[in-house]
Amino acid sequence: MTVTTTSVQTRDLTAEQTPDHSVQTPDLTGVKHRQQAMWASGDFSVVAARIALISEQLADSADIRAGSRVLDVATGSGNAAIAAGRSGASVLGVDYVPALLEHARLRVAGEGLDVEFTEGDAENLPVPDHSFDTVLSVVGTMFAPDHARTAAEMVRVCRPGGTIALASWTPEGFIGEMFRTIAAHVPPPAGVRSPLLWGTEAHLRELFGDAIRKIRSVERTCTFRHPSPEAFVGFFRRWYGPTLKAFEALNQAGQRALATDLTILARRSDRYQDGGSIALPAAYLETVIRLR
Repeated sequence: MTVTTTSVQTRDLTAEQTPDHSVQTPDLTGVKHRQQAMWASGDFSVVAARIALISEQLADSADIRAGSRVLDVATGSGNAAIAAGRSGASVLGVDYVPALLEHARLRVAGEGLDVEFTEGDAENLPVPDHSFDTVLSVVGTMFAPDHARTAAEMVRVCRPGGTIALASWTPEGFIGEMFRTIAAHVPPPAGVRSPLLWGTEAHLRELFGDAIRKIRSVERTCTFRHPSPEAFVGFFRRWYGPTLKAFEALNQAGQRALATDLTILARRSDRYQDGGSIALPAAYLETVIRLR
């Protein structure tokens, strides 16, 4: 499977288009521990390899300057950190899954980039205030359970006048539909705000508030390609932690039902519609914020 990215028109997504969230107060610490185990399952680096172009595009849109300091939050296997390093920046990638960081270090060693990685939490970044010119995250910070704290941490570590650049799956895109399909079989934790809210500019304006001097959002498309709808399901079931754990939570009948619904979704979303290999356009929101 390969992935391509293409630009589409800029859109302002309204709050009415975002998922609802409960007012129930969740145990965010417990949620975070379960999420950490989830992302450590499967092997996200296999999935990340298919979406590397999102990071390359984001690094270019952020206009990273050679010699600047860049932080990649929830770096995973290092896609955005490596993209920034290729721009000539000095980069630190932070993530809370050690196995993914080891994979990222192997990738950097092969290219000789000025990129380092350290273990850390997006909600409590292990770096000083105002220590980076640019802060990036590609489909990473959106999954932190405490949205406001995560955004505040990104602002804290970025210098005044610096840049925060994000790529997040949209609620109405293919990944949003996939998450809703999974949630119909395995409900998400009660009271936790949907990660898909990060794929709307309205939510980002709410989170970053007065720290914003200028914000620009562009909806782009990442196309997942597989030999068949069934191959798509098998790939995500094996390698992608959220899907793997959802299947593990179900009995055999439930697993068959979820697999069927995901197969139907992939078949319906296929751009080709010719019964052969499939192309699944997945919308994401690229947002570049210039800070005050």
